[in-house]
Amino acid sequence: MAKAAAQRAPAIDTALLAQLTGGLSDRKTIARIGSDIGHLYSEFLPDIFHSETGIAIDVEYIGSESGLMTDLIANVGQNVSIADCSLRNWCPNFMMAVGNGFVIALMERMLGAAPDTIGDPDERSLSHIELDLAAMVLGRIAGVLRSGVNAPGGFEATIDPPFSANGKSAFDEMIAGLYGVTIRMKIDIGKVSSEFSLIVPQRPLLKTSIVAPKASAQALKKQEEWMEMISQQVKRSQVTLEARIKLETLTLRTISKLVAGDVIPFQDLKQDDIGVEVSANGSKLYNCEFGKSGERYMVRVKNNVSTDDEILRHLMG
Repeated sequence: MAKAAAQRAPAIDTALLAQLTGGLSDRKTIARIGSDIGHLYSEFLPDIFHSETGIAIDVEYIGSESGLMTDLIANVGQNVSIADCSLRNWCPNFMMAVGNGFVIALMERMLGAAPDTIGDPDERSLSHIELDLAAMVLGRIAGVLRSGVNAPGGFEATIDPPFSANGKSAFDEMIAGLYGVTIRMKIDIGKVSSEFSLIVPQRPLLKTSIVAPKASAQALKKQEEWMEMISQQVKRSQVTLEARIKLETLTLRTISKLVAGDVIPFQDLKQDDIGVEVSANGSKLYNCEFGKSGERYMVRVKNNVSTDDEILRHLMG
């Protein structure tokens, strides 16, 4: 009989259980926490970002949303890069997302493009170098959060490598059934407007008092560090180069009758004067000469078609 009674007992509602155990709060409380964190970012992130990169940004709080962590992550959008994050003595499993458009525009700015020449980028996944830059951006966002939540021990946040919206989080099992909050922030760089988001379980947030961070004595050193890191990533990147050699002009009649074994001469008459155009990512970079060294055919660079900054932007494209 006791067994039958146990079978008839209804399962407790998961949301109610979360409320009773400190894992879910009311809308008013969540809105207040979201607003506090939003104010923290809008007040401090632009100054920190400018001091470290020399680039001006604007940050504005959009709003917050409460729900299951899995649902919040699914709703973060497609044109973003996401990272699993943890902060010792505060939260072992929160996530951050940054709009790909912001990262692409930031990369162009760091490579020397003028602010008024950068428009809204096409929606696409980030390249490996851009993902490295996204990790640096998320690191600065996490740094403001770390100072604001004032976790004991003063530990730095751990940021796993970012992945696209179609990627898989290592936290999937850990966050199943947990309620969280998404805090959305608008972030503008020049004419490009994008967003970044925090997706945090509510339990640690409800125990947190947000405080203003202290100014970092190391801020003046950060700009050189950013530029050096980007420079090293560019230098390590593998870029596919293409060479194009013009052939002798032929009539359509002649071209239509070509068969295997026929020979088409180069356009230039002298072997030492065969011009080659070298390009990457569809953009012309160098004028070269075609030649042979030992058993290998190669090209010799004659002159640059683009400036150094333009070449870097072509290679990054």
